Amino acid sequence: MELLPTAPAPPGRRPGRGILALASVVGLAGLVLSACSSTPAATKAGAKHPGATTTTSTTAAPVAVATCPLTGTPVPGGAAVPQRPALAVKIDNYPAARPQSGMDKADVVFEEPVEGGITRYAAVFQCQDAPLVGPVRSARNIDIGILGQLGTPLLVHVGGIDPVLANIDASPLVNVDLGNYGSIQTHPAGRVAPYATYSTTAQMWAIHPTMTTPPQPLFTYSAKTPKGTAVSSVNIDFSATSNVTWKYNPSISAFTRFYNSTTPDMLSDGVQNTAANVIVQYVQISYGPWVENSEGGLEVQADLYPNASGVADVFRGGTEITGTWQRSALGSPTRFLDAAGAPIPLQPGQTWVELVPNTITATATP
Repeated sequence: MELLPTAPAPPGRRPGRGILALASVVGLAGLVLSACSSTPAATKAGAKHPGATTTTSTTAAPVAVATCPLTGTPVPGGAAVPQRPALAVKIDNYPAARPQSGMDKADVVFEEPVEGGITRYAAVFQCQDAPLVGPVRSARNIDIGILGQLGTPLLVHVGGIDPVLANIDASPLVNVDLGNYGSIQTHPAGRVAPYATYSTTAQMWAIHPTMTTPPQPLFTYSAKTPKGTAVSSVNIDFSATSNVTWKYNPSISAFTRFYNSTTPDMLSDGVQNTAANVIVQYVQISYGPWVENSEGGLEVQADLYPNASGVADVFRGGTEITGTWQRSALGSPTRFLDAAGAPIPLQPGQTWVELVPNTITATATP
């Protein structure tokens, strides 16, 4: 484990008498029959002739659809991929911090274990904007390992202990301490510190306007669900404060999130947290060497790189695909592989990555 980041009427009949009249009739009839039984040469050749109307049939070339790099879905509104980096925002998940805001607009959400058995989020935005995000809380050393695979993302947080901030500054991550940008902070009514600091994605990106490179994709995608085991839910009991259950809802082809199996995990705008994919990534964790809070809780470290690996379960389309994960370096994406060693394709849409200590076993229900 490393602590430092390295789309024509027929002609009319004239009156006559005798053979001449009959011949005329026969001749006219012949002309009519001839006209009815033959096709003009010009028509056969497909050429124009006077008075003709032609219709030209063309096949339009397929229109390329821009795809969000971190979700595999079309860019909202049919626009181009936004020219901006990934924006990772540290969001609290202590019960007093709920309900959170803006997470339904994130492309990827990482849930990480921190001190005291609680969890915290690194919500990654790129393709969509969120009008309100928070509550924003402090950074952790584990954020470097999680977010390094996004290249040079903005890491937005409020403070952190000195050794963690020093490691972030020395990493490829761009350190954005929201505490230093009071003009873009919002404090919603009814929120109490330390769960009262919010902002908007537009304001956060505006801090570094010259950063215009989107991240590379983290995952591969397919509309077809791979073979696996049918499941209705998966429970991840991080702790008493974060006993998480994801339940598959076939009507929306996605998993919905609950606490203690029955309480919907709702956001402040009344939207329930939902994911097209839930990845359970089992990680080796350790504690220390730094004290993180006044209660003596030690910093949680995770073995995420270099050359790290472990067991992983991918949940999509009501199916569990069991496999492994591998990560070679800080700047390399985590690869999720099936039993044959092939990448497990995700369903296009939002993904939640649950970083679960390997001392805990997530339980899937058939």
